[in-house]
Amino acid sequence: MSGQLMIGAADMAGRERLLRVIDALADVFVDLSAGRTSSPPRTLVQHGPQRELLAGTAVWERRGVGSVKITTLTPDNPERGLPLIHGVVALTALETGRITALLEGAELTALRTGAVAALATRLCAPEHAEDLAVIGAGVQARAVVRAVSAVRPIRSVRVYSRTAARTQEFAQWIRDTAGAPVRVTVCRTTREAVTDAAVVCTTTSTSDRTPLVEAGWVARGAHVNVIGGTHEEALEVAPALLADAFVVVEQRGAAVEEAGEVRAALAAGLIGEDRLHELGELVDAPVATGGRTSVFRCVGMAIEDTAAAAALYEAAS
Repeated sequence: MSGQLMIGAADMAGRERLLRVIDALADVFVDLSAGRTSSPPRTLVQHGPQRELLAGTAVWERRGVGSVKITTLTPDNPERGLPLIHGVVALTALETGRITALLEGAELTALRTGAVAALATRLCAPEHAEDLAVIGAGVQARAVVRAVSAVRPIRSVRVYSRTAARTQEFAQWIRDTAGAPVRVTVCRTTREAVTDAAVVCTTTSTSDRTPLVEAGWVARGAHVNVIGGTHEEALEVAPALLADAFVVVEQRGAAVEEAGEVRAALAAGLIGEDRLHELGELVDAPVATGGRTSVFRCVGMAIEDTAAAAALYEAAS
């Protein structure tokens, strides 16, 4: 096992690499929807309340690569001053079986999840959307601000989190790192942050079945990226939001199994599975949302790690 490229957080930074990952994800979702590749279910071992050890593996035939990711999820880590997620990704060349790169897993997870949200935003959000609301103030919140700002001309960011100190720190980080003048507002409530925003991103580690965002708070025509929650029953937004929305998922089967809002909306008869639009279908054949609110519910899939790792490896080498 010699000669692997080591790709750390610093090697994943920058707008050019981010755009490479977004484009790679667009390609892999087209292949996934067309049945040219697959994303096997992850292996999950729970070893305490909401503590998880996960292993995900997938191959992307078009690029001739595969990957294996080992991830740990420890909800009380932020209280220790440690990241919620730790992990590592091994990238392999399918032709030779050689491990070509080892990538820092937590940063890759944040990057590719933000990039998936950016892809959905690029496909669904109004072209000139300038107002972004972010619920949550952790690593993933930072990733979505970077990613959404790469595909839309964001000029205003409203943030809300239950932890005041982290929210202030997050807001200052946005001010310090924004590539263009951005107005940042720390909000007192979720509703205040969400109201009238053109793009909404929920990025929390909630395990609750009580939604953080009610349907009536979201402006008609807004685009909502739902990417948080710690298990398949957790809700970040009210399932009622999906009833009249243009609903987008990575893959129908994965959403039905793992996406809390989708599962709840299906169970309540608010939507049918035929209302779930896959990202790959929209990349291949764009569909106008007709001014409706759009909701993208992300669950995270192993093939996303493979595509993101491939894009970063190509950029690094």
